[in-house]
Amino acid sequence: MCDTCGCNITPGNQHLVENDGKHATTEDGKSAVTVLKNLLSENDHQALHNREHFNKHGVLAINLMSSPGSGKTALLETTISALKSEFNIAVIEGDLETENDAQRIRQTGVPAIQIVTGTACHLDAHLVHKAVHQLDLSELDIVFIENVGNLVCPASFDLGHHRNVTLLSVTEGDDKPAKYPVMFRAADVMLLSKIDLLPFLDDFSPQRAIHCMQHLANPAPVLQLSAKTQQGLEEWLEWLRQEVTTQKQNAKQTPHTHHHHHEHETAATH
Repeated sequence: MCDTCGCNITPGNQHLVENDGKHATTEDGKSAVTVLKNLLSENDHQALHNREHFNKHGVLAINLMSSPGSGKTALLETTISALKSEFNIAVIEGDLETENDAQRIRQTGVPAIQIVTGTACHLDAHLVHKAVHQLDLSELDIVFIENVGNLVCPASFDLGHHRNVTLLSVTEGDDKPAKYPVMFRAADVMLLSKIDLLPFLDDFSPQRAIHCMQHLANPAPVLQLSAKTQQGLEEWLEWLRQEVTTQKQNAKQTPHTHHHHHEHETAATH
């Protein structure tokens, strides 16, 4: 367990380990490894359930990850403005504290559900599940989940989403993919953000960042853009359009039957 930030326990799963919770005591009464395995297993069961919700309605769910301040919310504001005439969009916002980002998103005219994680430096499937039930998925095409700003923990927790989008701003080091391989290996697309600032930064090389990404053997595309100037934005919007189309086609082809949550547990343990 991570004693520093308590990151394995969130407001979404703490009921499982507190008081008379399902995993409050382990076989020997104290094994932290067992507790962690149980929590990750519970998370994956819940993620499966979340994904079924999204799939049933043909909604594309995107997990947006990056370090703090790399421009996730600004990217969402620009993206929503560009696409809201084409798609119905909602946002689930994860932050340690405050509703600041959700309020920014609401000003674009789309629903935003704020999740305040307290000490937990990532979102988990239980927290996302609570937020999903505050949205009418039958009315939506895309749900963006803006994860807590952190390049480590969010990559380890399945939320029930379909695609990981990892931002790397040019104000950060171009070796970030090498330093945080789990996060960048998980990316389905990497966005180099804030490229309007490149003329002022002589120590950031987009080529080096892309090379670090490729060195991880991750074939994901790397798109360079600026939410501020909208430079490179169209390529990102086109990627999203294709993902929405794919998700809708998959939803039509897959017959969905509703399972009760306890049935997932059997399926997910195999």
